[in-house]
Amino acid sequence: MGKATGFMDYKREKLNERDPLTRQNDWKEYSAPYTDDVLKKQGARCMDCGTPFCQIGMEIKGGVSGCPIYNLIPEWNDLVYRGRWKEALERLQKTNNFPEFTGRVCPAPCEGSCTVAINDPAVSIKNIERTIIDKGFENGWITPRIPSSRTGKKIAIVGSGPAGLASADQLNQAGHAVTVFERSDRLGGLLTYGIPNMKLDKEVVERRVKLLRQEGIDFVTNTEIGVDVTADELKEQFDAVILCTGAQKQRDLLIEGREAKGIHLAMDYLTLATKSMLDSGFKDKNFIDAKGKDVIVIGGGDTGADCVATALRQKAKSVVQFGKHPKLPDTRVGDNMWPEQPYVFSLDYAYEEAQAKFGEDPRQYSIQTTKIVADKNGKLKELHTIQMEKVK
Repeated sequence: MGKATGFMDYKREKLNERDPLTRQNDWKEYSAPYTDDVLKKQGARCMDCGTPFCQIGMEIKGGVSGCPIYNLIPEWNDLVYRGRWKEALERLQKTNNFPEFTGRVCPAPCEGSCTVAINDPAVSIKNIERTIIDKGFENGWITPRIPSSRTGKKIAIVGSGPAGLASADQLNQAGHAVTVFERSDRLGGLLTYGIPNMKLDKEVVERRVKLLRQEGIDFVTNTEIGVDVTADELKEQFDAVILCTGAQKQRDLLIEGREAKGIHLAMDYLTLATKSMLDSGFKDKNFIDAKGKDVIVIGGGDTGADCVATALRQKAKSVVQFGKHPKLPDTRVGDNMWPEQPYVFSLDYAYEEAQAKFGEDPRQYSIQTTKIVADKNGKLKELHTIQMEKVK
């Protein structure tokens, strides 16, 4: 590595985020990249550790440790430290089809297994990755890669989410003629309608789709396979079909009173909000509006956090989140040793925003909802819950 003592000389910089109260007033991305000077020092923190656990991509105790696509992390960290950005981009693109997506929304298991993280905060891998690819677009280093020859084979891909786009990219570069079918009006699947704009700006998705079009991939929207086009028609017209439809069935809460008005599935809530924003800047009112309402989010994870953040931007009166799991510890415990993914308490962007607005973290732990009660008009009135205790 360029600076052998970098991990001792420099501390990890906090993510460059906009003020939590200010950013609640818009739908722009909540974070921004570091400056080049800061990133040089962050890249210098990468150790010459012999075995780079950050890129092992192994499953340990049911969780992923290290980068599951085996990014060449130490290599491009060193190149960033040396200011050789274009070479860093070349190394990054060898393993990652879409670093601009992973650099924004990936949970970064690479950082959990970073060797520095044994005793200190991990190297800022995710933010460095994002900056490398964004610089590539800004400086015109990323141009359409047109295959030099074609195989004559035609491939149909059903679904334009992360899996569909990655499959299309790989197969197109192999020389096949690729057509992607998407049932929605916009391309991107989860990237477009599942992840809110403040985490992944839709212009970033559109920029990549535009590049894929230029490289020869055909996209067909507003087309549902099995309805607009039959499976037999696909098999007749194409040499191979790849299904990348994603998860279409949500986990519902099947308890007494579930039919009450005012209860919505998370993906409906998030999808309608993003679609209305893109269609009309919310002027069409075709979304579930939490303005002035007391909101309870049941369930955790990234989806729960995104619902909290969306409700805040809609000016909800209050926001609380119920989770069935206990609060995570502040540091690793004995059965969660490095290089496993660390299961420790953190303040995600949405919870930081809620705390800034209401003065406390909106999450409540070990809560099980047992019954829903509606008023005489069938509208949600109250939730009945129990406090749980985790026992081994």
